[in-house]
This record gives sequence, C-alpha cells and structure tokens, in this order.
Amino acid sequence: MQFIRDIHAARKAAGQPVISFEFFPPKTEDGDRNLLEKTIPALLQLKPDYCSVTYGAGGSTRDKTLMIVDRIQREHGLTAMSHLTCVNATRAQIGEVLAQAKALGIKNILALRGDPPSGDGEFKKTEGGFEFSHELVTYLRELGGFSIGTAGFPEGHIACKEGRQVDWQRLKAKIDCGADFVLTQLFFNNADFFQFRDYLTKLGVTVPICPGVLPILSAGQIKRFTALCGAALPKTLTDRLEKFGDDDAAATAFGIEYATQQCAELLKAGVPGIHFYTLNKAHSTTQVVKNLGLMD
Repeated sequence: MQFIRDIHAARKAAGQPVISFEFFPPKTEDGDRNLLEKTIPALLQLKPDYCSVTYGAGGSTRDKTLMIVDRIQREHGLTAMSHLTCVNATRAQIGEVLAQAKALGIKNILALRGDPPSGDGEFKKTEGGFEFSHELVTYLRELGGFSIGTAGFPEGHIACKEGRQVDWQRLKAKIDCGADFVLTQLFFNNADFFQFRDYLTKLGVTVPICPGVLPILSAGQIKRFTALCGAALPKTLTDRLEKFGDDDAAATAFGIEYATQQCAELLKAGVPGIHFYTLNKAHSTTQVVKNLGLMD
C-alpha cells in the first residue's frame, strides 16, 4: 500500500488528478456485505487511487473503521485511509488505535478533531486527550510511519465564530504541524473553493488541497447534510431541487449533472484531485467519473 503523499506526487508528475472515494462503516452485517462485495468492486472499475473510511461520531466505529480499511486493502488491493478523531479518547487510547493500524499495514490517517455524539452539543476535550486536530497532526508526525491528511472548510468550519479567514489561518497552522494534504468539506459553489485555495496559497501552503464533492441523491438528504456541516446551497440549485419534489430519481440524475459540471470546472482550474463522498453507493459517482473521462 502507498502513502497518499506519494500518490499525489506521482499523479502530479504525470499531469493527472488523484481520484479518491469516501465510505462510512455500515451499521449492519448486510450493509458490510453490500459495501465490500458490491459497492467497492463496482467503484474499483473506475481505477481510483485510494479511498477513505470515516470514524463514527464519538469514535463509535473505531474497530469497524479499521476492519473495513484492512479488508479493502487485503481483499481489493486498494490503498485505504482511516479517519481518526480526538473525540472520547485519551492520548494513550489514540496511540493504541494507531499501533493497531500500523500492525494492519494502514499507512494513511485523516486527522480530525471530530464531532461529539449526536445531541451532545459542543465538543468537549477528553481528560488526557487532544482538544484540537493540530495536536493530533503533531502527534502523528512525531510518531512517524503515516501519511497525514487533514480537513479543510471552504466556507469556514461551522464551529468557528470568528469567520472563515480565521478558520483558514488555523488550517495553515495545522498543515505546518505536519499534514501532507487537505480534503475539503462538501460545497456546491466552486467560487468558495477557489477563494479558500487562493487564500491558503498566499499564506504559503503548498500541499495538495483536494475538493470534496457529493453528488446529490435527493432534496431532503442534501438539506439535512448541509444543515449539519454548514455548507450553503446556491439558490439556483435549491430552485431546481424544489421542482423535483419527492422524485428522488430525478434529483439523482440532476445531482450527477451538477457534480459533473462542478468537477469539470475544478479540474480545469488545476485541482490536484477530487474526493467523492459516495454515501456507500456506486451509481452516481460512477456516472460522474465516466462523464469526466477520468477512466482513461
């Protein structure tokens, strides 16, 4: 398995974007089988560079996340990255997770502060743990043996009350602690991403900044997602979605069209890669990647 920083370096040298997919740990055994035996094999036809697996709220999927990353790497031969958060974990417990990851041959970690379990309100530091993701990045760099990713927010983190430029300055500091690349939160207005990228570039950031793209599946779903993460829905987009009502098939088709146009503009602007939020489904991401001609 490769370090993601090396994947980026090789793709940059070849003049090609890095294509990656994100999955989440299912809640049932049937969900596990569907992901590992249907969704991932279908998406492997697109020849992705790597994938990532999320870490449930409050670290609730710790063991399952590592299990899925391990199985993806062993059974499918695809480099996989484990998300890791600071929630409900001491420094020693995080060290145990990373020791387990190393033993499984996991080389890539997305270092996140993480969200508290649903309904728990604001993030609270665990006694003996980390309060900020830059502390986790620093810990990972000192530990060694991993390529480290971190999260960026083109519209600013929902918890940052000082404004998005303050949030972006904190991201620069986090990168300086040792992050190799940035994956962004989903967004639907590329102008937000370009402003974010250009601001970081002026601050001296040189690591890859990869936009995260979510093909819309339904109007209700995307409204819930954006309310949780603070991403804005442009009026032109919501107007189109409103016309579909409860017709999820029409919303999905529109989501593919919108994501294709969004990615085409991002790639034309020279982004180093695209990170697709798949929601453990293959259809929409497959259609977008095919539309972009990225399988060649």
